[in-house]
Amino acid sequence: MPADTARRLEQIWNTIRDIPEGRVASYGQIAEIAGIPRGARQVGRALGQVPDGYEVPWHRVLRSSGQLAFDRNSATFKKQARLLTRENVRVRNGKVDMKKYRWTPDLDELLWKPTDAWDDEGERLS
Repeated sequence: MPADTARRLEQIWNTIRDIPEGRVASYGQIAEIAGIPRGARQVGRALGQVPDGYEVPWHRVLRSSGQLAFDRNSATFKKQARLLTRENVRVRNGKVDMKKYRWTPDLDELLWKPTDAWDDEGERLS
């Protein structure tokens, strides 16, 4: 894998890790924060490439409408809805109210977030 691709994947995964519990973000929002303009599809692909053992809260990433991106009858849809519900994010008819639950980081959060929360292998540091 080219170094720039690996860097881009890490940037996407790290941005998703920054979404606080009880909040959600859209694929496009993650791409924008990660510095990948118009990169919503890249975010989706990156989520499909998360290595085993990496902790990436994939369930917090939704379509811009708040809709869960999986087929309503799939196990993944049900798991995502269950994980969000555990975080007190209400999922109704396969959709989350983005006005209520959207992660809106301020400039301080984006600039001064802890940089040592994850090691090079994607493991959370205690």
